[in-house]
Amino acid sequence: MLGQLLNPEILVSLAALAALEIVLGIDNIVFIAIMVQRLPEATRKVAYRLGLGAALSTRLLLLFTLKWIVGLTTPLFTILRQEISGRDMVLLLGGAFLIFKSSTEIFHKVESQDEEVRSEDRPKPASFTGVIVQIMIIDIVFSLDSVITAVGIAQQLWVMATAMVLAVLVMMLFAQAVGDFVTRHPSMQILALSFLLLIGVLLVAEGFDQHVSKGYIYFAMGFSILVELANMRRRAKAKAEGRVAPSVRGS
Repeated sequence: MLGQLLNPEILVSLAALAALEIVLGIDNIVFIAIMVQRLPEATRKVAYRLGLGAALSTRLLLLFTLKWIVGLTTPLFTILRQEISGRDMVLLLGGAFLIFKSSTEIFHKVESQDEEVRSEDRPKPASFTGVIVQIMIIDIVFSLDSVITAVGIAQQLWVMATAMVLAVLVMMLFAQAVGDFVTRHPSMQILALSFLLLIGVLLVAEGFDQHVSKGYIYFAMGFSILVELANMRRRAKAKAEGRVAPSVRGS
């Protein structure tokens, strides 16, 4: 075991897979951050840990049932000459859930900023159990994608498991910081939800065997975040100058 761990080829495989698992976990972190922000602040930290703990547990559980995972690619039935497997069903249902949830959250965010919206139309605080259940549901979808990727890259089971544990530990370090940042900036909330909406569309497309690289979505999201950060800096600077101007005139 120690000899394998010191093998350069194994180390490169482990590092590459761990890095890829972190990248694949970005959408998972964003979803958890969006869901957790609707909870009271006192329970958010616990929700982050439970959410990411559930993500790791699901990944490891799926990893140790590789035969079942492979079987999910076997066609179950055909719709309009399109073969649908168990994996396709998971992706379709998960994608539909993400599209629905993201669209609903965007609607609530937009409506809550409208002063004329009625109080009964505003989103009510979510229950802790409800949030955790929704996080666990989407964890299954993201975990399936993650495990299938791991199986395609690494050969040894322990390498896959170690990479997943390392990736989730890194996500735990940054999840709350990401969530707090998203919570403080409403424009970032809309961007994050739009990102999840795109991921949902991508999952549905993959469910119909139409592969679209996530790299395009990650690039678009990264570029949008950079533009929004520039806008936030500009607004903060303008606000600071607005506060200074009256005092200058007064002197």
